[in-house]
Amino acid sequence: MSGPPVKRSLTLKGHRTSVSLEDEFWTAFRDISKIKNMPINVLAAEIDVNRDPETGLASAIRVYVLNWHRDAENT
Repeated sequence: MSGPPVKRSLTLKGHRTSVSLEDEFWTAFRDISKIKNMPINVLAAEIDVNRDPETGLASAIRVYVLNWHRDAENT
């Protein structure tokens, strides 16, 4: 069972921002950044520029993590 979202800081385009994600999503997000051999801030910035402006960054990260794992299962 997941706990409440935890707020953590990221740096995007040289500015600090906070993102609240459940621990399971933070862990998966960090794992993906390690697999892709890129800093988590760089991955977050990539997700940020590709998201719909109407979608919050935390939601975009959750969907990214979900799609990453779905794609991995289908390959």
